[in-house]
Amino acid sequence: MAWSFREKAQVGGLLLSLLGWVCSCVTTILPQWKTLNLELNEMETWIMGLWEVCVNQEEVVVCKAFESFLSLPQDLQVSRILMVASHGLGLLGLLLSGFGSECFQLYRNRWVFKRWLCLLGGTLEASASATTLFPVSWVAYATIQDFWDDSIPEIVPRWEFGDALYLGWAAGIFLALGGLFLIFSACLGKEEESSLRMAGPTVPPFYAPADRSSDSFYLTPRPRNLFI
Repeated sequence: MAWSFREKAQVGGLLLSLLGWVCSCVTTILPQWKTLNLELNEMETWIMGLWEVCVNQEEVVVCKAFESFLSLPQDLQVSRILMVASHGLGLLGLLLSGFGSECFQLYRNRWVFKRWLCLLGGTLEASASATTLFPVSWVAYATIQDFWDDSIPEIVPRWEFGDALYLGWAAGIFLALGGLFLIFSACLGKEEESSLRMAGPTVPPFYAPADRSSDSFYLTPRPRNLFI
């Protein structure tokens, strides 16, 4: 079965959105948003995430969850809220786009309704991308500001980028690409629908009854202004 370009765009958008949503969920859970290496003890590494802070010392990891949400820095507070909102938007976008795709067939499901579902799902995936990229970039910006802060003595260790930030940027890019593919597929469906309407139905030619004057059997065109 050959797929059209619109169907390929829909499937590609769904796969990219699913990959971005999974990466976004993993980014939220991982504690490696910030890392801190101590020069006095090179075997000890501190890592901080949205939910807990951990200490890795000689391959032994000890984690402690944050006791209060209000005790977190402002960038981590906003990041926690936006990342959770991103998961909800991404999941809802996946469901709507799945119901609006050509792979899902439902009795009496009109194409116009499916196109709007796909368009709405793509918009939600793009919103999920924004709510993922913003907190990750904000934490990265705050980390850079603290790292180059001249008011902090040089002997004090500085926080650096963790692996979760790079995974979060990748998740935001995947969600953005998936949303754009879904929106593009919905626009392609709109163009095909308008072209079919402009073409209009074809009128079959009129034929007169067969001429039986001879042994041959053939049809002769009937004039349109002939009335019986």
